[in-house]
Amino acid sequence: MSFRASLLAVLLAFSSCMQKPVPPPSGPPKFFLGDPYQLQGEWQYPQNFTSYDVTGLSAPAAALAGQITVDNESYDPNALAAASPVLPLPSIVTITNLVNGRSLEVRVNDRGPADPGRVIAVTPKVASLLGFPGDGVVEVEVVLNVQKTAALDSTLGQGLKLTAAPEAGIQAQSLALPGGGPNGPSQNLSVQTADAGAGDPGALSGVVTVGPPSPGPLYVQVPGFGRSKDADSTLQQLYGLPAFVVPVFGGNRTLYAVKIGPYRSVADADSALRVVLQRGVVNPEIVVR
Repeated sequence: MSFRASLLAVLLAFSSCMQKPVPPPSGPPKFFLGDPYQLQGEWQYPQNFTSYDVTGLSAPAAALAGQITVDNESYDPNALAAASPVLPLPSIVTITNLVNGRSLEVRVNDRGPADPGRVIAVTPKVASLLGFPGDGVVEVEVVLNVQKTAALDSTLGQGLKLTAAPEAGIQAQSLALPGGGPNGPSQNLSVQTADAGAGDPGALSGVVTVGPPSPGPLYVQVPGFGRSKDADSTLQQLYGLPAFVVPVFGGNRTLYAVKIGPYRSVADADSALRVVLQRGVVNPEIVVR
């Protein structure tokens, strides 16, 4: 090979390396809240919640291998992890598939999903354990473990190295399917056992529990009006849609929400959400029941 050809080969190899940079390594996880931000034209408002119990739609996260999460962890499709648009990072939540009753404790360590009609995104591992359907979208409830999250976040300033899921073996546990009794149908679910040590506040149980299914119709909801007349004004913007105002009780005051529905399919709820956004109504969400 001539010197010129050799030089060209070296330059091409160098160019190839430059086009495919190696992602920076992850370090110890860090606490992250962040300012309000826009996601697909929808404003999101992260905050430290004193309670968080919401319903909505979830789907598996679309993430690339080697990606670093917002709280500085390496993305792992096999981790018991999730992404939330508003929860502090990291947080510990319990996600319940309302269609089949399966629940699992999960660590929220990233922002997302990008779709404003989804309340949380999960790793493929979580989707598998919770029995997500083939199309990936399912009705869920997300409940924040406030005490465990606070204990976890308080350690991060000490540089404690925590993992997004317990690093342990997989064992099978026989659980009754929803509606099954002692003699009813059952199947083996692969669950991950916690083996992170009693001193790790971020340790997850890894146990899938099964309760009664509680699916319901879907609604598009615009929450948080302090005065009923403000909710009525939004109602007028939604003329022609099956919209109505409902009181929402919480804390020391009554708020008013506008709900549109019910819808019996995800496609219909997504379509209604798009119409609400097109009419200039801000912060709509899809909820169950």
